[in-house]
Amino acid sequence: MVFEQARAIGFIYALVMFFILAYLWYTKRWTRRIGWIILLITVALGFLIFSPIIPWQFQSLVLRDARGVGGPLAIAAAGLIVMLTLSFVFGRFYCGYLCPVGAVQELASLAPVSKIKVGSKVWPGAIRWIFFILFIIAGYFFTYGLLRLFGIRDFFLLLLSAGFFIFLAIIAISLFLYRPFCRFICPFGALASVPAMGSRFKIRRTNACISCGKCERACPTNEAKRDDRKGECYLCHRCLDVCPVEGALEYRRSGGEPGKHGAK
Repeated sequence: MVFEQARAIGFIYALVMFFILAYLWYTKRWTRRIGWIILLITVALGFLIFSPIIPWQFQSLVLRDARGVGGPLAIAAAGLIVMLTLSFVFGRFYCGYLCPVGAVQELASLAPVSKIKVGSKVWPGAIRWIFFILFIIAGYFFTYGLLRLFGIRDFFLLLLSAGFFIFLAIIAISLFLYRPFCRFICPFGALASVPAMGSRFKIRRTNACISCGKCERACPTNEAKRDDRKGECYLCHRCLDVCPVEGALEYRRSGGEPGKHGAK
């Protein structure tokens, strides 16, 4: 019981860090080093307290398992809504940096090996939504959590089961294919992509953009084109890293005036 209640610490961490990340991005104080540190802290929390793994808590909510969510189901549902609301306001910082499942894949993606890039967003999204429907049916009507098949819990609890090695294989795939679990499987990721498409703060092009295409080639989820809605943007910063023109890409609010905030 103590273990389940300790997950509240993870939720508080995610909640606080959501605002800190948004502040760092908006004021242009973000650095890749800060990102790596946050990713490592997030992964450590996953191993220490199995939190803040909201996809797993979402499954427990669908299963109506109060012990699995570490408290009353109503509070768990409220926490889920809070994270989705924050994704609508600030973008997918939770998926990008604060979910241990996503963070460990992000760290794996930094390995200097040749990458496989999926050019289409349609069929990865279609696969994930099909899984989402099966996930809801299996959980709500048959009381079976499909995420158990992927070994998330066994991996972070270091239980050497078949599931542990399945998730280890997913991490290995992440070396070559960007975030396969997040983009093809995660049911919470499917939900989060919807508010993220309309997020008030997101990476936007300014009039300084010279349409060189470097950001589009660097984006691992094909979300850097001018008219992309950023539903699959994990705020990895790769587009800003390669942009040759200062101020051509900015993380700012909808309708906000570019270049008027933060440190240079």
